[in-house]
Amino acid sequence: MNRLLYEKSVSHQGHLIIPFVFGIVDSRSIYSYKLLSELGHKGRFHKSENPVGICSNRMDIIVDIAKEFLDENSDVVHITNYFKWRYTYRNNLIIVSQETGKYFYDHYKPDSLNNIAAPKIFESEDACLNWIKQGLDGSNTSEISILN
Repeated sequence: MNRLLYEKSVSHQGHLIIPFVFGIVDSRSIYSYKLLSELGHKGRFHKSENPVGICSNRMDIIVDIAKEFLDENSDVVHITNYFKWRYTYRNNLIIVSQETGKYFYDHYKPDSLNNIAAPKIFESEDACLNWIKQGLDGSNTSEISILN
């Protein structure tokens, strides 16, 4: 599998729709998608790959297919917009969360939906992002892309 296209991800019905290139046919990309649930491992579709089984040669259509599926099947009752503060850095997905003034994060590599975040709490979103950047490349000089 090619890398997950986090920069094209869309938050919908308590899930993050993450497209990826499933294959190439006649020099055209065929897209599929994976899902993350804001419920984490308790979510029925957390880390699932294309539960509908339909692929498309257009990314916008694959996202629409995923949205339609989630509109009919999402198990998230109270949507908190967990994916509001999501970023990419070096093709990694970073999701920052805030609870009672403390910040923490989830970190996914470009080719996997296994959360590799350290169990660390930060005083600010910036402190969290800077710590992640230092861990990935040893400097604070590169920009993180905001996805929302």
